[in-house]
Amino acid sequence: MSETELRVVCKSCGAEVSPYVTECPYCGARVRKRAPDLERGGDGGFEAKQSRRDKRRQEKARQKAQKQPRVRSLGVRPWATISLILIPAVALLVRIATGSGLEGFGGLVVPFDSEWWRVITAPFAYLSVGYLFAVGLAIALFGPGLERRFGTVPAFLLLFACGALGTLAASAVADQRDVITVIAGGNGIALGAIGAWYMVARSESRAKGERIQVSGVIVAAAVILLLPVVVPTADFWSGVAGGLVGVLAGFTATRFSGPRG
Repeated sequence: MSETELRVVCKSCGAEVSPYVTECPYCGARVRKRAPDLERGGDGGFEAKQSRRDKRRQEKARQKAQKQPRVRSLGVRPWATISLILIPAVALLVRIATGSGLEGFGGLVVPFDSEWWRVITAPFAYLSVGYLFAVGLAIALFGPGLERRFGTVPAFLLLFACGALGTLAASAVADQRDVITVIAGGNGIALGAIGAWYMVARSESRAKGERIQVSGVIVAAAVILLLPVVVPTADFWSGVAGGLVGVLAGFTATRFSGPRG
């Protein structure tokens, strides 16, 4: 220790005195029977000499720490993101290989009567590789951040709900127009991932006093929103509804759980 530590309190006058004195320099009262032995520390200063028991205890703790195996920090794979891209990719390849129609691989045709399960399968049915690439790229960019924040299973359920609820909303709008419409693809999942990621990143940036860069988010969201212009089965309302579900879920999660450091 290079400087004196005032940690001992004199019981007579209440003043703080050095732990290396036996008498209070202010009132002369006895504070301890004998001063501790001093030894030169590693930094050139003096410190209290440790007893043999303390030295043995520290040595045992040091040896125990050395014997413990070091745990390597391995990054957890974003399995939810991988699944949301891999499942429709396999289904698309099988559909192209077999020459089947989109309706046979989960596409939703409006109006429909009893096949409600297509609301769940439609977000995983794709008309073309380009459509899957655009959606898969957005999921790959924003999905892993959600998995780190919420966990694999909650993130998967969140994005799955964005796709299913988006398809359900799109089917309701199409049913009101009384036209035959085919709804397929995960633009609702993609916009849900973008919306939820933005709300989480916004909350964490505010907690750190930083500003979030929104240019990339805006570009990604605009690309997904414009997909219905070039892809007939990419319903606009499906994407909007899925994005709103993601924004609401992200806002709710950050509102009640708070940002993680």
